[in-house]
Amino acid sequence: MARATIILLNGVGSAGKSSLAKALQAQLAAPYLHVAMDAFLEMMPLKTLGTPEGLTFETVVEDGHPAVIVHSGAAQERALRGMRHAVAAMANIGCDMIVDEVVLADVSEEYRALLAAHRLFVVGVHASLDVLEARETARGDRAIGLARWQFPRVHAGVRYDFELDTGTATPEECARAIVERFGL
Repeated sequence: MARATIILLNGVGSAGKSSLAKALQAQLAAPYLHVAMDAFLEMMPLKTLGTPEGLTFETVVEDGHPAVIVHSGAAQERALRGMRHAVAAMANIGCDMIVDEVVLADVSEEYRALLAAHRLFVVGVHASLDVLEARETARGDRAIGLARWQFPRVHAGVRYDFELDTGTATPEECARAIVERFGL
């Protein structure tokens, strides 16, 4: 088994994880694959969207604002668990990766267990709620309120090796900080 390096970027939707992953790919000396959660979500058949097996979205009101709760059904959960195991399998053959995902504490611990034989750097990707909501609106491809619901939950209980704020630094600056921090 080859030893790989994995940079796990965790943050609320619209925090800038994908932009940061691309900036990292440009700056890292070795080739790193970008493994995006969104790609695994898109693997599911469209017919599962809005069903108990796939993803459902529930809009609630928090502090007078819409907040969107995402529920993953059994089929979606299997696909996301499969993503974590696929990352481990790729690491086992020596693929260096940047994993771009929205994880909660239990999932980050699963990554730590699956990748214990490798170099795993868990990076918290932060931005203020105002910045996240502005990005969410500007993107036009996200349910408005998703960031608001995720904001207090995504980072709770997650152990990070490094944290950064994409609301105050560019993707290139954040990538440079990661490269320098871990000597990559």
